[in-house]
Amino acid sequence: MQLSERPEHTGLIGDQPAGPMESAESEAREYRMDGGFSVGWLIAPATLWLLVFLLLPLAGIVVFSFWKTSNAGMVPDGTLEHYAEYFLSEGFFDPSADKFLTPSVFVKTLGSTIFFALEVMLYCLIIGYPIAYFLGMQVRSFQWQMTLFLMCMVPFWTSYLIRAVAWLPMLGRRGLINNILVSLGIVDNPVSIFLYSELSYTVALVQLYVVLSVGPMFFSLVKIDREILEAARDMGATPFQIFREIIGPLSLPGVAIGMIFIFVLLMGEFATAVVVYGGKTSTAGTVILNYYGTANYPFAAVNAIMLMISMMIGVVIILKIVNIRKEL
Repeated sequence: MQLSERPEHTGLIGDQPAGPMESAESEAREYRMDGGFSVGWLIAPATLWLLVFLLLPLAGIVVFSFWKTSNAGMVPDGTLEHYAEYFLSEGFFDPSADKFLTPSVFVKTLGSTIFFALEVMLYCLIIGYPIAYFLGMQVRSFQWQMTLFLMCMVPFWTSYLIRAVAWLPMLGRRGLINNILVSLGIVDNPVSIFLYSELSYTVALVQLYVVLSVGPMFFSLVKIDREILEAARDMGATPFQIFREIIGPLSLPGVAIGMIFIFVLLMGEFATAVVVYGGKTSTAGTVILNYYGTANYPFAAVNAIMLMISMMIGVVIILKIVNIRKEL
C-alpha cells in the first residue's frame, strides 16, 4: 500500500497547513467581512447627528459671542466687549477703586456653581457608594440585584421638575417636617431654614442626582470576580484590606463615570435653584437663562462658553485622577 505524501512542514507555526475546519472558518470570516456595510456607512448617521445637533450649535454660540446687541437684534461686530464684561468688574484696574483686581459677579457665580457641584458630588458619593456596594456585593441573587436597582431608579419615572417641586410640601413652613417637629415639641413655631435656603437646595440636588452615581458604581462592583475576594480571604486579608486593595480600585471607573454624570448636569442646573432656593442664588444656568430672556444673546453665549469650558476642565481632571481605560 502506497502512503500519501504529507506537505513538508518547516517547523514554523505560520507555515503549518490549515486543516479543513480552519479553512472553512477563514472563508466564513472573509465572507462576513465582505458582505457587511462599510465603516463609513455605519458611522455616517452618528456623525451627521453630532454635526447638526452639537458642533453647529456650538459653533453658532462661539460666533454669536462676538456679535453686538442692538435695537434691531444682533449685529456682527467682532467685539471682545462681552468677554471683558464677563471677567472684569468696574474699577478692576483702578488701584483706588473698591473693586480693584476683584473678579466680576459672573466669575463669582461660576465659582459658586462649581462649589455647589463639588459639594453635591461628595454627598452623592457618600450616599450612593454604600447603596451600590450593598446591591453589588451583599445581594447574591441576580434577580434581587436587578429588582432593587430598578427600585432605586423609580424617581426617574417622573419628571425632573415634579421631583423638584415635591420638596415644597416637605420643607415648607407648613410642610411635613415642620409639622412633625411642632407635634413632637422640638420647636414651638415652624422654622424657615428648611425651604428657600442652602440646606434645602443641597438636599434637593442630592436627592435628584444620587441615582446617577449609583448606577455606574453598581455595575463596576458587580463585575468584580468573587473568586479574587475568596482568595484574598484565604490568604488572611481583613475586610478593610480587601476593600482597599481590591474592591476600591476596581470600582473606581464606576465612581469616575458617576461623578462625571453628576458634575456635567449640576453645572447646567437652574430649575432647582429657582424652585427650591426661591431664586435667592444665581447659578451659571440661571444667568444664561436671564440674559436669554432679555434677548441679550451675545452675553448669554459668553456665559455658555465659559460654562462649557469649566465643564470640560472638570471632566478632564476627573479622567486624570482615574484612568478609566486602564482600570477597565
